[in-house]
Amino acid sequence: MTTLRDDIISLPESTEGPSLNPANDESSLTIGGAASTPATSCVPVVEAMPSYKSIYTTPPAVTTPYSPEAALDDLPGVAYALELFMASHMVESEEYDLLAGIGHTKQGNVIASQHRKKAAFFTSRLAGYVVSSLNTTGVGFIKSMTPVERHAELVYAESLFEKALLGIVYSGDWLAFIKEALNMRTTIGVYRQLGQFIDAMDAEAVARGEGPEDKSIDAHFRSGVYLGVGMCNIILSLMPGKLMTLVELFGYKGDRHAGLANLLKAGGWSTERDEPEISTAEEGVRRTICDMALLIFHLKILDWNLKRFPNGVFFLFGAGRLSLCRSQPQKAIEYYTKAMESQTQYRNLHHISYWEIAIANLALWELPASLACWKELEAEATWSKSIYSYGMAVCLLEIGGSDKAVKEAAALLAKVPGLRQKIAGKSIPLEARKFQSQGNRLALPALELAYLFLGIAHAPTDVIVTKMLPEVRLLLDKLNSKENSKNPKKYESGHGYWDDLCLAKSSKGFVVGQDPDAIHEPAKVVSISKEDASKGAIEAFEAVFEHGPKIELDHHLVYHAHYELGRLLACLGDVTGAENHFNLVISGKHLEVGASGRKGKYSMENALHMRTHAALDALHQKRL
Repeated sequence: MTTLRDDIISLPESTEGPSLNPANDESSLTIGGAASTPATSCVPVVEAMPSYKSIYTTPPAVTTPYSPEAALDDLPGVAYALELFMASHMVESEEYDLLAGIGHTKQGNVIASQHRKKAAFFTSRLAGYVVSSLNTTGVGFIKSMTPVERHAELVYAESLFEKALLGIVYSGDWLAFIKEALNMRTTIGVYRQLGQFIDAMDAEAVARGEGPEDKSIDAHFRSGVYLGVGMCNIILSLMPGKLMTLVELFGYKGDRHAGLANLLKAGGWSTERDEPEISTAEEGVRRTICDMALLIFHLKILDWNLKRFPNGVFFLFGAGRLSLCRSQPQKAIEYYTKAMESQTQYRNLHHISYWEIAIANLALWELPASLACWKELEAEATWSKSIYSYGMAVCLLEIGGSDKAVKEAAALLAKVPGLRQKIAGKSIPLEARKFQSQGNRLALPALELAYLFLGIAHAPTDVIVTKMLPEVRLLLDKLNSKENSKNPKKYESGHGYWDDLCLAKSSKGFVVGQDPDAIHEPAKVVSISKEDASKGAIEAFEAVFEHGPKIELDHHLVYHAHYELGRLLACLGDVTGAENHFNLVISGKHLEVGASGRKGKYSMENALHMRTHAALDALHQKRL
């Protein structure tokens, strides 16, 4: 969020972006929140402007020629540009890859460095530790800065933060990770000082009776510090335990609650109110970015931001994700479709919608519609051709109906291993080997993909009962037939009986589990008692544990079954039982075979460990 420029950017004289003209607003006048009748007295009636309305009617003026001392005069233009972007009025850059992004962050860092206050010499800094009045370190050093220098310090930390994150994702090797981790260390140190400065100034304001905040600190600076301190705390708190132990040796510790509290401050959000205390007229330039970060944890913020940006693609994504989490995939599809219609400049953002719509259609068990989305992604998107090809293949196999579909699926699955990419040093964990080893055959492939991408967890009950469960029962009937159950070697030419049996049993457990966040439409609720569903799921998972030692390839099924049984027991109130199963998953023990029966990791191990750690955290906080 570079606000210090090295050249002049001319804004257009007119635009179709966000605007506000109170004189032209035809909404009813309000007094004390109630609609009023036309005034007949001489008492003036003043209409309160909604807190989400834009304060801009035209682009703010840009001061020319540029002067470093007046750099903060550019902030209204930056805020207006960001508002246009968030409202989906975008202009696509010709350079939109990671390498170009890293270049822009480097340029921003150079500009910020030119505006920063020059650090004192080593001897002066050393003396400053002894004589605090020298103001060469810590809060005193920040206090001695001009407003422009403080903002430059903030932009310097932001650009380092952005460069470090992009660099880690782009390179994916340990050397780059260590190099960028040092940049992160500098960033965290700067944000920590800026946060301590705001706390000290606010405390002084309270002592003077002018609190709770120091009015001399502008909202733009506050919102930037809240964003930086908040995100640093959250990122550190989400690190795996072993890595967190290493980070703590350097004096850094992430506090998720403190991080969220900082992000909430930027908009004046509280648990007591659905509306924020800070309106658009009072907000800092980075407030909207804080709100976007909060969407990961507090989706209630969506309503206000959707009023502000009804066509804002990022908040439409959030609304779609919320609908999917509530087992309303059809509503999610509507939001993602609107997100695609809201802007055409960034085709890459359409790919996010296609991805989510593909999963939502899996949750609806609308396989042809899901297949169409995977085809769009495979043709245009570049993030993971392996997953797009795999999604196409499993949908084709599940739909079936012709030898041509099977041949097309076989060709796609043959390409999957060669299409894998490295993302931050990790291969996308997708297995296609089972298809070839079983003679071009897979059992319940689309249902398994739906589970891995949480399509089953977010499927409506009527879809589970009328579409998904019948598929599982058909496979179980085939596996439990006298011919196959008595002589598994005769099943499908002797390939995969126990793998398919454990897949069918685990799938039964997955689909009959209850989603606590689901909001069902009354007309579509299909009766299925919680007791029957829980009993059937537990029996299915126990069957997976029993037959797990006979699995040939799908070892991950046993671990996912332990995880899902843990979630089910938590929902039933058995906290101890749930914790036991979660701990088994992350223990590193071989749960399905002896130590010599499997080498290396099982499929989706890292992803499952992340889910399990999150489930344990929710269990301890009584949120599961």
